[in-house]
Amino acid sequence: MYGTFRRISTPNFWRLQTLDIYSKCHLIPADLLDMGSLIKAIKISEPDEVYNLAASSFVSTAFEQPVGNGEITALAVTKLLETIHFIKPGAKFYQASSSEMYGNSNIKLQDENTPFAPASPYAIAKLYAHWITNIYKDAYHMFACTGILFNHESPLRGMEFVSRKITNGVAKIVLGLEKEIFLGNLDSKRDWGYAPEYVEAVHSMLQQDKPDTFVISTGEAHSVREFASLAFDLVGLDWKKHVKVDKNLFRPIDVHYLCGSYKKARKKIGWTPKVTFSELVKIMLDEDLKRWKTFLDGKSLPWDAPLYPSESNTLLSNQKKHEFKNTTYKK
Repeated sequence: MYGTFRRISTPNFWRLQTLDIYSKCHLIPADLLDMGSLIKAIKISEPDEVYNLAASSFVSTAFEQPVGNGEITALAVTKLLETIHFIKPGAKFYQASSSEMYGNSNIKLQDENTPFAPASPYAIAKLYAHWITNIYKDAYHMFACTGILFNHESPLRGMEFVSRKITNGVAKIVLGLEKEIFLGNLDSKRDWGYAPEYVEAVHSMLQQDKPDTFVISTGEAHSVREFASLAFDLVGLDWKKHVKVDKNLFRPIDVHYLCGSYKKARKKIGWTPKVTFSELVKIMLDEDLKRWKTFLDGKSLPWDAPLYPSESNTLLSNQKKHEFKNTTYKK
């Protein structure tokens, strides 16, 4: 198994270590802005399947860096497709498209035929990548498919995303490390699914006889408020006493509602979601509680908290073993 990584001053492989696959991956340094490195990566790996999951994935940051977002999330996909087309034309290609491409759609359940209305630089970049993949599929008869994935979460989610911000924040509050969580628009509704299941769907797409586009979702929408309320309820706390709304966290253009129909995926690739919304929140919260307890117990673990300045004060002030008193939460 091969994978690419971008060289940075501080290597970040904690997810691979958490999954216990770091030693099983042949990692190739590559940069999406450098076509030469993409060519090298394809020549070294000689892949049968290529999964492009790379992007500037945090939507709010895209408003701050719209040009860079377009280069990385959009144009880089053309470079990758060109590389595959000339060097390994028989390789199957998967492009990670996004539900954000739908924007503020007035349709209750978005599917593969729903019109796109992107509302952020990230979304329009994803739409370019989506369409250029389909163009290469039709023009060069490449096996190139796209998956329009709605929000897919897991304990490996970055802390800048609201789902993980909530579960990490609740874990710190229940352990007495923090008192509040600052969130943006509590009324935004998303279709939240479990990432490992979505990866199974993505893999299935490349095992089909013909390339196609599939929406992967749960068919249910829940608000940020619901996510926070459920997470706090799991530890016996009232979310209203700990959640503060910060207007600075609102997007310039907010997408209020996204909810997808996985009907085509169920019919053609036999995929259906299994983990419920409440189970997803519990999975993420349990893992963040486990991580903080492990750290406070003086043990080392692969995780991302040390990479965030926002976590530094908590980490530095709790180097010594933390005494847990009366710490309970509902299973």
